[in-house]
Amino acid sequence: MRALALILAVLVVLIQYPLWLGKGGWLRVWDVDRQLASQRAKIETLQARNEALEAEVRDLKQGYEAIEERARFEFGMVRKDEVFFQIVDPTPRGRR
Repeated sequence: MRALALILAVLVVLIQYPLWLGKGGWLRVWDVDRQLASQRAKIETLQARNEALEAEVRDLKQGYEAIEERARFEFGMVRKDEVFFQIVDPTPRGRR
């Protein structure tokens, strides 16, 4: 009777091995699921960045306000009839 129980136990272990450690086993499924969650997080981040870039491109194509704003802040440009005043602090930064 013990031999039969031992044989059955060995068969159960042999049947369980592919389920847990085989090519399509649970450990592999958990690993793939973890990788999938990581990829989804990356995709969400990239989609948010792409949407922001699309909105910026749309603004630059449709209106001149966005182009003018970029020119003013990034390149320091002024209009033809404008006067630019630069206020300089009289005390050097190191002597405060």
